[in-house]
Amino acid sequence: FPSIAFHMRVNPASKFYDYLKVLCDLWEYRGSGMMNLHGSTGDIIFLGTFTQLEPIFFELGHVEQDLGGSGSNLRTPSCCIGKARCEWACYTQEMCYEMTTHYQDELHRPQPYKFKFKFDGC
Repeated sequence: FPSIAFHMRVNPASKFYDYLKVLCDLWEYRGSGMMNLHGSTGDIIFLGTFTQLEPIFFELGHVEQDLGGSGSNLRTPSCCIGKARCEWACYTQEMCYEMTTHYQDELHRPQPYKFKFKFDGC
């Protein structure tokens, strides 16, 4: 499914195989049916859909799956220490700070995903 743009990450409760079956059936019905099981985090990556996003979110919410949308659209920003501690830094942390404070109050999810800033540069 290389032409399909959206993938979804779900973090299910562990050791409940009947619930995993519900998730697999949902993805088979609404998505491509292909998944990536990520062992170190326990996440399931649903691979490939482009028209079924809202129905998937609706159904995941009704099987009591945490959708991760209880906060803002902005995930925790990531940046290197900057010029304060690194002589090779090409920027100050001000850019990360400004973008964080500007976007952290976007409380409603107009898109079915969150976004994240990552700043680094030597």
